[in-house]
Amino acid sequence: MTLKRQDEPGTAQLVAALERAWRAIASAHEDLPPAALILGQGSGRRGGGLILGHFAAERWQLAGAADGAYVHEVLIGGEGLQRGAHDVLATLLHEGVHAIAAVRKIDDTSRQGRYHNARFRRIAEEVGLVVERDPVIGWSLTSLPHATAAAYASAIADLERAITLHRRSESSEVGGAGGSNLIAATCRCPRRIRVAPGTLAQGPIVCALCGARFEAVEAS
Repeated sequence: MTLKRQDEPGTAQLVAALERAWRAIASAHEDLPPAALILGQGSGRRGGGLILGHFAAERWQLAGAADGAYVHEVLIGGEGLQRGAHDVLATLLHEGVHAIAAVRKIDDTSRQGRYHNARFRRIAEEVGLVVERDPVIGWSLTSLPHATAAAYASAIADLERAITLHRRSESSEVGGAGGSNLIAATCRCPRRIRVAPGTLAQGPIVCALCGARFEAVEAS
């Protein structure tokens, strides 16, 4: 996608920033493989839930390469960009865990990729994420602690400059803001709520105690 005025920031700069952030993660974790970083639809999938990111192994083939020369895919949901660079970097790290598991030939999920097991948790902690368990989808709830954010401060600042737009949510069109597909969100306290993706996408929900926005917790 490009904007009508080519002198305005668009998705090309954002994809480039995502690729640089992925390389920054790879510099700290040598078994993180190359990946095709793409932007896509995050709402209206999996029964109306909001997808912040997605990893798919060996979805792209290198041009001119023999069969079997494939590259993994990492999708960043366009709706989730409004959460800001800090949380987008957290999404990249979450999907990076899946990529590292693929390289190590570790089965880190089950139930069509929805349930994240203890092997996923161990790698997530290895890359610097805080991991919590959901009774339905396992160790899928990840967040970025201050120490890890500080380690990737340059990548976060780069993403902040590049995020100049985000995709409108379609959750209310396909599942309704009041549907049963709720996602976890936390503030800085941190307190936790569960909210419909469409509701969270409509505007900030602010904690009256700490004054921070409730942000979606990774559950891709």
